[in-house]
Amino acid sequence: MTTSESGGAPKPTPRPGPRPTPRPAPRPGPVAAAVPAPVSTADPHRFGRVDPDGTVWLISGAGERQIGSWQAGDTEAAYAHFGRRYDDLQTEVALMERRLASGNGDARKIKSAAATLAEGLPTAAVLGDVDALAARLTAIIDSADASATEERQRRDEHRATQTARKEALAAEAEEIAASSTQWKAAGDRLREILDEWRTITGLDRKTDDALWKRYSAAREGFNRRRGSHFAELDRERAGVKQAKEALCERAEALVGSTDWGATSAAFRDLLVQWKAAGRTAKDVDDALWKRFKAAQDTFFAARNAAHAERDAEFEQNATAKEALLAEAERIDVSDVDAARAALRAIGDKWDAIGKTPRERGAELERRLRVVEKKIRDAASTGWTDPEAQARADQFRVRAEQFERQAEKAEAAGRSKDAEAARASAAQWREWAEAAVEALGKKR
Repeated sequence: MTTSESGGAPKPTPRPGPRPTPRPAPRPGPVAAAVPAPVSTADPHRFGRVDPDGTVWLISGAGERQIGSWQAGDTEAAYAHFGRRYDDLQTEVALMERRLASGNGDARKIKSAAATLAEGLPTAAVLGDVDALAARLTAIIDSADASATEERQRRDEHRATQTARKEALAAEAEEIAASSTQWKAAGDRLREILDEWRTITGLDRKTDDALWKRYSAAREGFNRRRGSHFAELDRERAGVKQAKEALCERAEALVGSTDWGATSAAFRDLLVQWKAAGRTAKDVDDALWKRFKAAQDTFFAARNAAHAERDAEFEQNATAKEALLAEAERIDVSDVDAARAALRAIGDKWDAIGKTPRERGAELERRLRVVEKKIRDAASTGWTDPEAQARADQFRVRAEQFERQAEKAEAAGRSKDAEAARASAAQWREWAEAAVEALGKKR
């Protein structure tokens, strides 16, 4: 037997028995508060009838509506068939309610699907409480509007928050690009900003593109400024390297000098220039300093050795002068002329010996002056010339002062000053001896 659900205009037929009274449609309420109905087992007999000729009628609040013609079996089969079709609609509605209540669905799409079902409900070939379904669909549409509004607000708030985050990151990148000179830390921070940037979504395309251009321009500006800095630093380091290589060459040229005072001063000047030259790359700077210091150490080691040899010679001279002093202190002053001759001979030997250590020279000179005074005193035979004696003593003191100056200048490495002081000392010593000789003649 062929099944036909719809067969043109309904034939008027007698309707035995009273008509079922339609159930009033429920008032729509908030979908979020409703518990989705399970797949319905509502009795289709309450919401329709099947005429003996197979015509199927739906009974709703709007009255009766023919929904088809059943020719495939008995009337119970028709009720079951059109009831299942109602259950299918009800299942779709329940799914919409569940998705809307959970907040996981797109409210706009749910509203559109509910509207489509609601539009088709007046012509749907189903047996069931279509008024209840219509009310539920209306509630879904109304709730979907509210949900869509809330969802739009949430999207707007999220967009504003995400936009603010990227604006803050772009502003920070611009500040780094404009002023930071902490190149390592700033570069690391710009990379961190980029990593965070990639996690921020939800902005409109135009705003996102504009903010990205700001960040990208800041990063490129920073990279250019950093590159320029290190290029300039490389140029400076190259200049420092050249300057220090020249200082090394000058230092190495002085290594063999024996002009201890002048060369010591030259090395001190080179060291001042070295410190003022700046720094190059650490490994290059360390190697150049090692080279410079090797030249410096070589010269000063030679100078110290020479000074040690000189000091040893001075010690020998002091020992020799002590022997002469012992001889001078034994001079017999009873014969003044012989005593003077002996002292002159000792004085010649004294001058020929040379320098003594500074700390011992003054004492040796003082002892010799004592001998000289003893002989002068012995030569006095009743009259004296105090003025001439004072002048001779003054000349001797001046000679001793210049001798001490010469020793100090020599120790400090000022050879020219030492030579000048020794010349002055010799002149004053000659005048002192002339004054002493003049006194002897007067007596």
